[in-house]
Amino acid sequence: MGKRAKRDRARSRLATAPSSRPPPGTSSVGFANWLGHYGIILVLFETPSGFALMHYDGVKLFRPKALENIWSEFINMDTAQNVVFLQKFEIFEDKASAIKSDGVCFKLAKMIRRSLWPGQKLAVGKQEYKDIIEASLGIHCLFDEAVLEVMWGLKNLINVLLPDEKLVLTNEDRLQISRGMKSVLDRYGIKIDANLVNAGIIDMASTLYECDLFEYERDPLLEYGSKQLQKASGLDSKDWDRLKLATALKLICYPEDEIETGDSAEMLSESEAGLVVQAHCNGHKLRDWIYLDLYKEIAWAHGVRRRALEQLAHMVEEAPEGSMVEEAKEKLKLRGVGCGWTET
Repeated sequence: MGKRAKRDRARSRLATAPSSRPPPGTSSVGFANWLGHYGIILVLFETPSGFALMHYDGVKLFRPKALENIWSEFINMDTAQNVVFLQKFEIFEDKASAIKSDGVCFKLAKMIRRSLWPGQKLAVGKQEYKDIIEASLGIHCLFDEAVLEVMWGLKNLINVLLPDEKLVLTNEDRLQISRGMKSVLDRYGIKIDANLVNAGIIDMASTLYECDLFEYERDPLLEYGSKQLQKASGLDSKDWDRLKLATALKLICYPEDEIETGDSAEMLSESEAGLVVQAHCNGHKLRDWIYLDLYKEIAWAHGVRRRALEQLAHMVEEAPEGSMVEEAKEKLKLRGVGCGWTET
């Protein structure tokens, strides 16, 4: 059969296949069914000397905040070891000819077909690879920003995920900063040149992400406590910092505890603290142990975040005025600590 006939047959298979994207509002089960093989996709990962095929939970590509959540899975091997699994790795002597405009070479096509389950989707790292593989092999491919986050993670951990790969990624091939990581840093006003990203910056960005996630998971309890606080004291806390709200909830339970007041967004003012204590005196009480534990958890997360920002202040030469890293730099200067690479 000629190449043209093969392409026609491949296009015919694609024409009768499901839609290229699941419809909006699809459930996790729906995504898994659409992706095939219980939602586990096959990832075609291009390495310096060849190609690897990995298994990955494709449903994660479509979940809310997918970009932030995916990159954080590939910070180190501890986080990635239960996320992605190697199926096959092959070295190609002429890798540049493996995927060309006229189709996929026999060796790579065989490798993909033997690893792919019926109906399973294949994720690829380039739009041109998606177009060529779909046209020549009739295999539905995935390529978007979420897939690129997976590729960033594989490149970040290529040495441990593929120990048989002896060649090193070039700076051009390596994705120095992922979209998910950038969105986390942007949230804190941190601007970093992609070429300067290193393992230390990735680790600190991951710490910021984990602190945010830790607090997000406690938002339902904070929201309920905010309503109770307003009923008891009349204070509207919907725009408060989480630590400030957690402090108020602890204070209404334990008014005898000493707290630091001030104008900081994380602190209660003197008048606010007075209203909270008065609410307790008026008989408004909450479940003491729940909000004491909540305060301890939020305070712990704030402390970890502050230390991560201070570490980033050592690593980042410049930060926009008003950013949290710039604030951390100023605090370090006040403490007599330089903002270079010297350890404190």
